[in-house]
Amino acid sequence: MDDRALVRTGLIGAAIAALCCATPVLVLARADRGLAGAAVWLDWLLIPALLGFTALAAVGLYRQRRSAACAPNSSTNDRYPPMSTDCCAPTRPAGQDHYDLVILGSGSTAFAAALTAQEMGKTAVMTEERVIGGTCVNRGCLPSKNLIEAAKLVFDARNPRYPGLGICGPGLKVNFAELIAQKDEVIRVYREKKYDSLVGGQFSIEEGHSRFVDANTVEVGGKRLTGERFLIATGSRPVIPEIPGLDQVPYLTSDLLTHDEAPELKELPASLIIVGGGYIALELGQMFARFGTEVTILERNAQVLAHGYEPQVGQTIGQVFAEEGISIVPHATVEAVRSEGTGVAAEVRVGKGRRTVRAERLLIATGRRPNTDGIGLEAAGVAVNARGEVEVDPQLRTSVPHIFAAGDVIGRLHDSQMATPVGARQGGIAAHNALDGNDLRSFDGRVIPRAIFTDPPIGIVGMTEAEAIAAGHRCWCATNPMELVPRAGAIRNTLGLIKMAADAESNEVLGVSMVGAGAPEVIHEAAMAMRFRATLDDFIDQLHVYPTMAEALKIVAIARYKDPAKLSCCAE
Repeated sequence: MDDRALVRTGLIGAAIAALCCATPVLVLARADRGLAGAAVWLDWLLIPALLGFTALAAVGLYRQRRSAACAPNSSTNDRYPPMSTDCCAPTRPAGQDHYDLVILGSGSTAFAAALTAQEMGKTAVMTEERVIGGTCVNRGCLPSKNLIEAAKLVFDARNPRYPGLGICGPGLKVNFAELIAQKDEVIRVYREKKYDSLVGGQFSIEEGHSRFVDANTVEVGGKRLTGERFLIATGSRPVIPEIPGLDQVPYLTSDLLTHDEAPELKELPASLIIVGGGYIALELGQMFARFGTEVTILERNAQVLAHGYEPQVGQTIGQVFAEEGISIVPHATVEAVRSEGTGVAAEVRVGKGRRTVRAERLLIATGRRPNTDGIGLEAAGVAVNARGEVEVDPQLRTSVPHIFAAGDVIGRLHDSQMATPVGARQGGIAAHNALDGNDLRSFDGRVIPRAIFTDPPIGIVGMTEAEAIAAGHRCWCATNPMELVPRAGAIRNTLGLIKMAADAESNEVLGVSMVGAGAPEVIHEAAMAMRFRATLDDFIDQLHVYPTMAEALKIVAIARYKDPAKLSCCAE
């Protein structure tokens, strides 16, 4: 029965049943035949019929509307055509290798998408060329933070902040091989709990390099997968600059792997050259230095963290590094590298001069780039920009309407840092949009907190002063040293600062940058407040536990009206 017939039958049947349910009419018409007693029992038969015919008509109307949604809409954007509903999806034979959603990748973005598909009752498959879980759990966030914390323990033991504390005996020893082994075990357990154990049911993983054969087919490990929808979540990899001689020199990347995928670094190098001055270079540079490695950072700009951060942030970290004996060479351009004995030598142009920097190992930390080459995007017709990032619309659709993209592969929402939580959120949204074209959602990237796990750590959210001015705001800004925060003084850790930027007319807070103990945790209060467009007065009126590092937010906001150095207890 077609849609029109369903509607017609349902409406006619419902009308007849409704008329017959009017038992008082029948009772009056046939009272002489004793129908009055039977009329009540007629309702027990006719009311269910009325409901059934009404439901039939509703089903017909729903199917008509659904079919109409599949019709082309000439008013839509040609570059990003509207997402069709399931009835409009490519018709392909169902089978073992056909899925509702085919996902290229198996990192945090991919897993969020697969779990969303499962929750929606859909089938999904992920692909993975290396190790399940992607960069964050295996080579990035988790392992680096594990070793960074170990390095902090070493540093704090050797440099106690409190008089009366010190090391007795031979001191704290570093067994780097054992540290790497425990790190690997942490990763194994975490990957098993958060990734491996989740696979099964309605989503699976295919191993091997994946690439599009066409817009509806992905090949992985010699096997072809077809799907109704596709998600590109292939992540990113370290940028390798074009430095003469680099292809002849063994080097490390942010993954702590050599470029030819040899086993990871197992021995602590005596000395290390780091090319780059971004967050990866700083985290790993300080970590190695605290373990005992002589570290030299070659930064092409005037200071580290030169882009996307408040200038005071990079200046503060630079001063801290200098005090710890970490050498930062600004205005440094590496012109060539070569092997020299058992180590490496870098020819560096520094300003108008040149110098040779030597070390046992070389680490390249010049940023990351999306993994979009070699996956057949041209065969699928998916557009990328000049940086190799997949172009998407606000609903994370690519130039091909049934192919979506999310995570690092679509580029950075901020020039300074890619973020795993961003990818995970985007993965869930992309999967939802791919599988439910009637309820398209957009990713809100207005407020994204970030952190750099140096010591002191860095927490950032929103715009810098320069970014706020460029966006057209008349900006009010204040910067406080951490020594104005009672908690910092109580724990004898006053390194750092906090800067707040606000619109001078509305007092809405536009950005916060904090360098200091607890900054990655404190910054979430600022992010939550900014999400609801909090003003300086909102931060001032918020009561804080005393003494806490979060009070820094209140103290810097007070600078709008009074001198924060002249406050009583509890910043009043």
